[in-house]
Amino acid sequence: MHTKKPDWLKVKIHGSEALNEVYNMLRQLSLHTVCEEANCPNIMECFSKKTATLMILGNICTRNCTFCAVSKGRPQPPDQEEPVHVAQAVATLNLQHVVITSVTRDDLTDGGAGQFAMVIEKLHELNQHVIVEVLIPDLKGDPAALSQIIKAKPKIINHNIETIPRLYPEVRPMAVYQRSLGLLKNVKLSNADILTKSGFMVGLGEKTEEVIQLMRDLRNTNCDILTIGQYLAPSPSHHPVIEYIHPDIFERYRQTALQLGFRHVASGPLVRSSYHANQMI
Repeated sequence: MHTKKPDWLKVKIHGSEALNEVYNMLRQLSLHTVCEEANCPNIMECFSKKTATLMILGNICTRNCTFCAVSKGRPQPPDQEEPVHVAQAVATLNLQHVVITSVTRDDLTDGGAGQFAMVIEKLHELNQHVIVEVLIPDLKGDPAALSQIIKAKPKIINHNIETIPRLYPEVRPMAVYQRSLGLLKNVKLSNADILTKSGFMVGLGEKTEEVIQLMRDLRNTNCDILTIGQYLAPSPSHHPVIEYIHPDIFERYRQTALQLGFRHVASGPLVRSSYHANQMI
């Protein structure tokens, strides 16, 4: 097991006035970002460029995934003003491509799908040309909940598969591999014009052949876009990093994914679901 981060995982520190502007705006509008909650290694770069992945439905998750830094517990009820605040943030940042994600809300009957739909609709009201990408939880496999989001017509629906099925009991004990694949498949069956996207981490103990089978499984759902990144443990109490994957291996995975038919593939140690999202459509 490797404990020291290799040189290719060292991140340059970015600082600027724009960075502080984004922080202050998010606090004023009572908004969260997955960039902050999940300790994303690219946060300084993205914030200094006035971009962020906005996280709705609070910052407390009802799941117990062992890879994730987001807080677990009992969430607050959805904020009815949130769709307006998100729209204000997008207007302030002058975003042309906005990514909206959330914690998993198993406490809500629709898993938070209604809030996603209201946010998407409010963003389209604000600017009919804005590209809306949503990174959604599995909604417990509820087709009616998923339908709410599909009907709001985001450009991209992303749902991360996260890891190979063998590691689900350790890494995603409350998730179901086939359920996540089914969600992606159902998006395409409902509206083929919506682009689907998924992502997973490596370095958790998976084998090369398992990664390739995972990519095949995603393509079998007609998934369009794929992201692959290095797992970084948020703390010693989280799932350990089993291996730091060399950039050359990431490039091989990228080439394999393209051969399998993905339209766009981002694969690298610091790649995350929403990193450079506007370049992948």
